[in-house]
Amino acid sequence: MPLARWIVRAMLALLVLVPLPALARPVLLISIDGLRPADVIDAQRRGLTLPNLTAFLTNGSYARGVVGVLPTLTYPSHTTLITGVSPARHGIVANETFDPLHINDGGWYWYAEDDKAQTLWDAAFLARLTTGNVHWPVSVGARHITWNLPQIWRTGHPDDRKLVRALATPGLVAELEAARREGYADGKDETLAGDTLRAGFAQSLIRHHQPGFLTVYLAALDHQEHMTGPGSAEANKTLEAIDKLVGDIMALEHQFHPDAVVAVVSDHGFAPVDTAINLYRAFIDAGLVTIDPAGKINGWQATPWATGGSFAIVLAHPEDAALRAKVAALLNRLAADPATRIAQVITEPAIATAGGNPRAAFYVNLKIGAAAAPFLGSSLPLVLPSGTYKGMHGYFPAAPEMRSTFLIAGPGIAKGRDLGEIDMRAIAPTLAKVMGATLPEAEKPPLPVQP
Repeated sequence: MPLARWIVRAMLALLVLVPLPALARPVLLISIDGLRPADVIDAQRRGLTLPNLTAFLTNGSYARGVVGVLPTLTYPSHTTLITGVSPARHGIVANETFDPLHINDGGWYWYAEDDKAQTLWDAAFLARLTTGNVHWPVSVGARHITWNLPQIWRTGHPDDRKLVRALATPGLVAELEAARREGYADGKDETLAGDTLRAGFAQSLIRHHQPGFLTVYLAALDHQEHMTGPGSAEANKTLEAIDKLVGDIMALEHQFHPDAVVAVVSDHGFAPVDTAINLYRAFIDAGLVTIDPAGKINGWQATPWATGGSFAIVLAHPEDAALRAKVAALLNRLAADPATRIAQVITEPAIATAGGNPRAAFYVNLKIGAAAAPFLGSSLPLVLPSGTYKGMHGYFPAAPEMRSTFLIAGPGIAKGRDLGEIDMRAIAPTLAKVMGATLPEAEKPPLPVQP
C-alpha cells in the first residue's frame, strides 16, 4: 500500500477512535453585573426595551434563574462563572481580601494567583484557542490570557491608569488607545461612561486580534442599582444603554467569527435596602475587637468580614473552645433581637456544604432590606440607615432576589429552550464544551444547550 494512502487511512481510523466534540466554536462571554433574569424574561411587562438581550429567548437557550454561591458577591461569583467551582474550592471568598486590622486600604481579590482552580482561559489555552479579556474580575496576572485588560484600581487617581497599563498585556493599552484615539477607562469608573469605553475597547480587541475566547465585564448596572435601587428608573435606563453595548460587541464578534457562540451572564440579583447593620459595634463592646486611642483597630479575637448582605465571622484562634462559645453566645443574642435584622446564623458544617468561606467559623445572613456595614469607625451604633446604598446583594444564595442570569445563543445551541433554574457552577463547563475544551474540576456537568 502506498505510504500516503496508509497515512490517510491511519488518520481516519484515529478520527473514529477519538470522537470530536459536538461543538468547537469561538465563544464570547459578556457579564452584566447585577442583571436580574426577570428584567430580560419580563422586559416588556417591566417597560424595558432590550432588543439584543431578549433576542436570546427565541434565538438561544436561557435560564429562568441561576442559583449563585455563598456569598452572592461580584468576585466570588465571577470566579465561579469562570471556573465552575464554589468559593471554598477556588478561594475567592469575598470581594475584599481578609484584612482584620484594616491596613490594606480596601484591597480586593484582584490577582489571578489567588484563584486556585482551573479557569476557562486555561481550558481555552489547552484547546489551542487565543484568549482575550476586558475588565473581568480576578484577572491580574492570569497566565493564559493572550490579550489582557485586567480589572484593578487603588484610589481613582489618574495613576490608576498607569497601573492598568503596567499590568495589562505589554503594549496592549497603548495599541488600542492609538487605534481608538481615546484613553481607556479608569479602573474605578463603574459608570455607564466607563462601560461604554470598555465596550469600545472590546470591539477593538476583536477587530485587531479576534480571540477565540473573549471575556467582557460591564459594571454600570450594578453601580446604578446600588445607588438608586433595582428596578429604579435610573437603573432601567442604564440597562437599556448596556443592551445596545452588548449588541455592538456581538455584531463585531459575528463579523469576524460568524460561527461564534455568545453567552451573557450575571453574578447575582439585587434587593432594595434601607438599613445597615454594624456588627463591629457588638464585637467591640464584647472586647472581641479592640480599638486604639485614634479609633483604629489594633487587635482582634474574632471579627466580622462584611460581604454585602451577610457577614463571615472569623476567629483568630479557631481551636479556642471558650472563644468559639463566646462568639456563638453573642451571635445568638443578636439574632434574638429583631432590630439586628439577622435571618440566619450557620456554622462550619453548613458553610462547607454551601461551598462558602473555609476560614469562617460562623456565617450571618441578614434579612432582605438590610446591608452588612464594613468597619466605618469605632463610635457608630449597631443599626444605621443604609446611607447612599439603595440596593444590595451578598445574601445567602437561597434568596429568590439573588437569582442571576444566563443566556446563550449561536450555532449548535438550541433555540427557545427554557433551562429552568440552574446552578451557577454548570455555566463554565457548558462554555468549555462549546469551545471544544474541558474543565475536569467543575462541580456540575454541562447544561443541555444542544438541540
